Formats: sequence, C-alpha cells, structure tokens
Amino acid sequence: MIEHNGFIDKLTEVAMQSILYEAACFPSLGLVSPVSSGSHDDMDFFTFLDSTVVLAKYLSKFAEEGSKEYTPREIFCKLRPIGMECEKEMFKKTKGVNTHKGMIFVIGLIQSATAYVLTNKMEFENIKNVIVEMTKGVSNAELEIEQKQDSHINLSHGQKVYKKYGLKGIRGEAEKGFPIVFEGALRHFERKSHLPMNDRLVDTLIYIMKYADDTTILHRHDMETLKYVKQEAIKIIDLGGVESETGKLEIEKLTRCFELKRISPGGSADLLAATVLIWLIKNEFFRKE
Repeated sequence: MIEHNGFIDKLTEVAMQSILYEAACFPSLGLVSPVSSGSHDDMDFFTFLDSTVVLAKYLSKFAEEGSKEYTPREIFCKLRPIGMECEKEMFKKTKGVNTHKGMIFVIGLIQSATAYVLTNKMEFENIKNVIVEMTKGVSNAELEIEQKQDSHINLSHGQKVYKKYGLKGIRGEAEKGFPIVFEGALRHFERKSHLPMNDRLVDTLIYIMKYADDTTILHRHDMETLKYVKQEAIKIIDLGGVESETGKLEIEKLTRCFELKRISPGGSADLLAATVLIWLIKNEFFRKE
C-alpha cells in the first residue's frame, strides 16, 4: 500500500491522466479533440487543456476529503463546496464555457471513494459500494422539481432533462455506483488491451454511447436523437468497431454527421474518463502480484 501522501499524489496524477486521455482521442463523434472542435463553436482542444490545468488542485482536494475520518455520506457533503469552487474556477479560466462540469462531479466522486477505500484498507470492489453510499438520495435532493413549477429559470441542464423526460442522468448513474463503467465499459476497455490507446478509447466511447442516457444530448436535442445515437453505436459495434475497416469508416462518417447535426455525447465522454480512471486505479493500487 502506498503511504497516505503518496496515494493522494498518485490519485491526482491518474485523474489528470484520465481527463486528458478522454479529450485526446479521435475520431471523437462530435466531441472536442486535438483535430476538431467537434459539434462545438465555443471551445476547442486548448480550451480543454486550460480547464484541465485548473482542475488539478481540486482533484487533490477530493482525494484528501476521502482519506479523512468521515462516513461516505459525510464525505459527499464535504465535496459539495469543493466542487462548486472548482466549477467557479473552471468558468473563470474558460471565460464562461462549460468544459468539465459533469466531469468534476464524476471524477470527484471516484477520487474520494477510492481514497476512502485505500485509507480503510478495503478491496477494489468496494469503490463502487462506497459511491452508492455517498450518493444515496442525491437524485431526489437535487433533481426532483415540483410539477407545478413551470419556469425553467435557474434549473440546471440535468434538472431540465429530469423534468421533461424523467431521466436522472449522471446523478442516477452515480446512485447505482456507475454500473455502465464498473460492469461494462471497464471490461470492454480491458478486453481491447491489444489495441493502441487511441483506438481503445474510441471503441470504449462507442460502447458507452450504446447504453448511456446522455443528458447532454437530451439537453441540446431530444429523445429521438438519443435513440438515434444509441442505434448508431450498436451498428458500429456490430460492424466490429475500430477493429474492422467498415467500422472505422462508419465511425468517421458518424463523426461528420454528429458535427453537422451538432450532436455531442458529453455524458458518455464523462463516463469514458471515469472508465480510464477506474482502470488506472485498479492497476496502480489493486494489481494482484
């Protein structure tokens, strides 16, 4: 076991790595990448780099809170002001552009839950359970809006989507312990270890898109668009994904289509970063000798 200060530093390192890996892969299916701004006209790859630099000190703080003598629920309450301050600094750095708001929530939870598990000398499998404990009831507390409320003033994107479609998005996924990541995407990513890292990332992104109720898509578009995205992901997977020439061509074609239609699977991107982070954590701290 790495000593306390060492694992805080290492957790911060792998969190930064996962955020950068997500932004670096391409073709990126409407997301920002080093070769394209994707479906966005308010940000590019350098906007993401600027934002990621700001996140560094907060990633460390998330891990530090998880290593203290709190219950998982108490840790979650301690994370809130840190996350809000992190968002504030992000918006300041990007001049108001939302590059990482969802990412802050996801990575912050994983950082603190992992620190809790390491501090208490628990097993890798407990990370998921700790996240469930931390986030119990968060959807009810943050998403449920009285049906008589007609105005969308001051509602977050997630709240608007919940009010319209009844989907809990990333908060609901967190309450369940990120099953798309732990029970699906992580295994998919590990199975693709023979591929170059860029291809592993793109293929795993498509796998996640098949399952994720992506509220970024719903906020910018509608349920029909989300269904279309899932169907296209299934088609690419059935073609062999990045491991077939037909699959590669379809990925490039769909990327152009998403850019034209302004479709950006931002929620899936957050879960891709989460998958990479969990994979790095598993190999760094829980590798069986």
